[in-house]
Amino acid sequence: MRIAIHLSTFEKTHPCAYAIVWIDRGAQRWSRESHFGLALPASGIVHARPGVTLLCDAHERAPLCALDELEWQSESGPFEGAAGSAQWCGDTARGHWYVQCVDDEATPLEHSRLHSLLADDAGI
Repeated sequence: MRIAIHLSTFEKTHPCAYAIVWIDRGAQRWSRESHFGLALPASGIVHARPGVTLLCDAHERAPLCALDELEWQSESGPFEGAAGSAQWCGDTARGHWYVQCVDDEATPLEHSRLHSLLADDAGI
């Protein structure tokens, strides 16, 4: 299962700043689909904590963005249109997230955009 998350409305950043990221539940990784005005790497890892999902850097494993109340690991999973607040880590910028798309298709990782990003990160 993959989940497209739209991040936006970050105060203290560019007024049009946004990012769209895909979370791959099976791989517990995320990849950036597009962005503007937010310094977000191409991919990283995802950590679930009670009440919060952390988008982390792939190499340093440092949290980049905290998504409050995003339940991406639950059996029912998030639903399209679910929304919550987001905190840019290491900054006071707060914004919002919402689930733009839930892809239930079991796309093999080797055929996904995320796989090519992970392979690039690993030097494959």
